[in-house]
Amino acid sequence: MATRVLLTNDDGIRATGLVALRAALLRLDGIDLRVVAPDGNRSATARSITVRRPLAVRDEAFEDGGTGLATDGMPTDCVRLAMHGVFGDWRPDLVVSGINHGANLGEDVTYSGTVAAALEAAIHDVPGVAVSMASPHGDWNLRDEFTWDFTVAAELAARVVAELHRGLLPGAANDGAPIVPLDERTILNLNVPQGEVSAVEVTRLGRRRYRDELEPVDTAPDGTRTYWLYGTRHGFEPRPGTDLHAMSEGRASITPLHLDLTHDSSIEPLTGHGFERLLDELAAGG
Repeated sequence: MATRVLLTNDDGIRATGLVALRAALLRLDGIDLRVVAPDGNRSATARSITVRRPLAVRDEAFEDGGTGLATDGMPTDCVRLAMHGVFGDWRPDLVVSGINHGANLGEDVTYSGTVAAALEAAIHDVPGVAVSMASPHGDWNLRDEFTWDFTVAAELAARVVAELHRGLLPGAANDGAPIVPLDERTILNLNVPQGEVSAVEVTRLGRRRYRDELEPVDTAPDGTRTYWLYGTRHGFEPRPGTDLHAMSEGRASITPLHLDLTHDSSIEPLTGHGFERLLDELAAGG
């Protein structure tokens, strides 16, 4: 029985990273691969969805003769389209998003359309994998074009998918091979460094040090001002065990992410704070 895999991204259906990952996934046995991706770049759109207009979808041909679907929506829309029947009765068993042109580490994941697409899979109780690769210069200078080589990242990502695929097969738990221990509504965020990969490390999210700058661009006759608000040389706290530290040492990182953002250790102290008194104050006109 084939595992139905949906491939998407946030860089657009023609992006080199998606094309490389698609080719690697097609080489796997037992994979029924479909592609739905944005028709252009949707980087840093996070979990945006399109609800105030219809979504346009068209067939898109790849160089090998295969086809996918391109949409004018967001990465999350791509997963929603597949989940809600754009392929008829076909629904994905696994969602793979990437390969993103640039790493998604630490707090980056909250901005990332790549990670957002994988998280949408988790909402539908389907495992997801977000795949990103560091830029050749190791920075965030997305205004410039680089020469990207996704060979290693694509092959590593395909092997991760193969591991997940095997766990989805009937009877896999009884064949003696290890099953990827992935909880429900959890995704894997895979980041791959440029060049040689020395190891693969399971990590937690690190902490970025953003160095954004407000750069004036122009002032229109009506007084409207435009700015670049961006930074390209962000730092990080070099804590061992984090995705940022692993990548800085040339190791690929795999970080499990889930949708429950609750800070459990704050529940008890906040419960004891006595917020109910605020209703008494409102009733008393205080």
